[in-house]
Amino acid sequence: MNQRFAHWGIFLLLSLTWGSSFILMKIGLESFTAYQVASLRLVAAGLALSPFLFKALRQTPINKIPVIILSGILGNGIPAFLFCLAETEIDSSLAGILNALTPLMALLSGLVFFKVPIKKAQLFGVFVGLLGVVFLFASKGINTNAHWYYGLLVVAATACYGINISLVHHYLKGFGSLQLGSIAMFFCALFTFPILWYSHFFPQFFTDHAPWRAFSAGIVLGVMGTGVAAVLFYLLIKKAGSMFASMVTYALPVVAIGWGLLAKESITWVQILCMGIILLGVYLVNKAKNA
Repeated sequence: MNQRFAHWGIFLLLSLTWGSSFILMKIGLESFTAYQVASLRLVAAGLALSPFLFKALRQTPINKIPVIILSGILGNGIPAFLFCLAETEIDSSLAGILNALTPLMALLSGLVFFKVPIKKAQLFGVFVGLLGVVFLFASKGINTNAHWYYGLLVVAATACYGINISLVHHYLKGFGSLQLGSIAMFFCALFTFPILWYSHFFPQFFTDHAPWRAFSAGIVLGVMGTGVAAVLFYLLIKKAGSMFASMVTYALPVVAIGWGLLAKESITWVQILCMGIILLGVYLVNKAKNA
């Protein structure tokens, strides 16, 4: 029972950190390019976890390092750029709906790459959760956007998430979450720092109108939304399984509604009902896994 409460505690904390990333990306994009916001996010995450890097490297077999790097690229590196690029042209509600494809991608990648059988009850739970997400955003209203095809970038990002979930579950399950997170984010930061350096990012801060608001949002996005979230995600996969971890994407709209409350937006009973449907989907998948 205590272990189950711990799983839900990690689930809720991860939902809060990841769910806040959408608004932080929007703030960052007010002053920086999509490539700069994504790179700042990854560099900040790598620096935040750097105190744990050397111990993690000493404890990790050399032959596992490439797998961890690949996990970082799939789970954080590529999606960071895809999401920022997508949100330059599509609204956040559409991005949120498409992000909920992650559990389906996790099921699909497990089946295609690792021949993992899928239980009908698991598939039913995924669709219940997805239905709740669709109803939630439909109740808020989705604006028509001429550049809707940018949403395909979000679909590609969820495919990366799904493959990474299966990768961690099958090849990295025995490693500590902080161990995996610090190594993965260090190499993501190493790969993306040149983008900041050569994109005239730093000279902006030597002007009278330095974009400190966007910079602060990028730092928080990196430290909390990527660094801390990566560690929590690895921990959740290890403790509760890959499918339960992937269902975090269904709770992100709930966090978005919380931001709406802070912004004095009205919350209807329909939206509350949708939250219940989302959490029901999480419960059904978790129950099917343990059956």
